[in-house]
Amino acid sequence: MTTPDPEGLLAEQLLRLTRRVHRIQKRHLEQCDLGITPAQSRLLRTLAHYGSPPRMADLAERLEVVPRAVTTLVDGLEASGRVRRVPDPANRRVTRIELTEAGRGTLDALRGARRSAALEILAPLTHEQRELLGDLLDTLVDGATVKRC
Repeated sequence: MTTPDPEGLLAEQLLRLTRRVHRIQKRHLEQCDLGITPAQSRLLRTLAHYGSPPRMADLAERLEVVPRAVTTLVDGLEASGRVRRVPDPANRRVTRIELTEAGRGTLDALRGARRSAALEILAPLTHEQRELLGDLLDTLVDGATVKRC
C-alpha cells in the first residue's frame, strides 16, 4: 500500500493546469491569427512593462533566457514591423528595443486573447474563489524559495 503524497499531487495538479493554460492560450492566439509565436508574444508583453526601451540584455534577464534567444525573437518581431532596434542615446554601442505602432496593436489583440483564455479557464470559479486563487498564487509566486534535496 502506498502512502498519499499531497505535495506531489499538488505539484502534478499545478503542472497539469499550466499545460492546460498554455493550450487554451495558444488556441486563443491562433484564433487571432497574429502570426507570432507564444515566445514572441511573451517578449512583446515584457516590452510593454518598460517605461523606456530596454536593452537586449535586460530582456534576456527578465525573460530568463540566454541573450541569443532574445536576438532571435527580436529579429522575427522586427521583420514583421512590431519592434525596432534603436541606438542608446548614452552609449552608441548599446541597442535598445522599442515597440512600434504595429507592436502596440498586436499587444492589444494579445490582451484580448489572454482575457478570453482567462475567462474560459476561470469559468468554473466564483468571484470569491477567483480572489482566493489570486491570493494563493501571489503567495506561491512571491514566496521564499527553499532548497531541498
